[in-house]
Amino acid sequence: MRLVVVSAGLSTPSSTRLLADRLTEATCSRLADAAAGPTVDVIELRSLAQDIAARLVATFPSPALAEALDSVARADALIAVTPVFSASYSGLFKSFFDVLEPDTLTGTPVLLAAAGGTARHSMVLDHALRPLFTFLRAEPVPTGVFAASEDWGGTGDALTDTLPVRIARAGAGLAGRLLRGGPGRASVQAEFIPFAEQLAGLERD
Repeated sequence: MRLVVVSAGLSTPSSTRLLADRLTEATCSRLADAAAGPTVDVIELRSLAQDIAARLVATFPSPALAEALDSVARADALIAVTPVFSASYSGLFKSFFDVLEPDTLTGTPVLLAAAGGTARHSMVLDHALRPLFTFLRAEPVPTGVFAASEDWGGTGDALTDTLPVRIARAGAGLAGRLLRGGPGRASVQAEFIPFAEQLAGLERD
């Protein structure tokens, strides 16, 4: 069982990465009793920014980007977290998913999340992220998570700080979807050929 986490945070430390880590922990805790616990692969887009930009105008991805794209293609589930810029996902986040091969995410369960400075941007989940992943034929789980700056200053009490509650609910939703499984994703993965093998085939030709 492979869980891939895509974080588009730009700073260090990053609230986007922190949210991604919390969501990963919540999901994995629900899968701890499964016959085989998940293998987690975290992709930090910040370190791939130049490779992603080059891929938009080049024929093939760099080895580092190819590895990241292959990881996403092999994922049983995805956690995708973006900072909010101009009331939408970041350009880096969008560009990464723009360079995926068509149908890579078909049937893949995705937990959507975003981190922003103010709660006024909370609708980014439904107005920007969900339409994007629906277009990519992924299967977003019903509960997404938006974290504003003030969410990180709570007491941790479930009655006054709702972020831990929302994270736990979203993680449970993705874990439940993983445990239930589905035939669509397996059929897509069976046809997947890693970029390295594609390049080797071209060289032989």
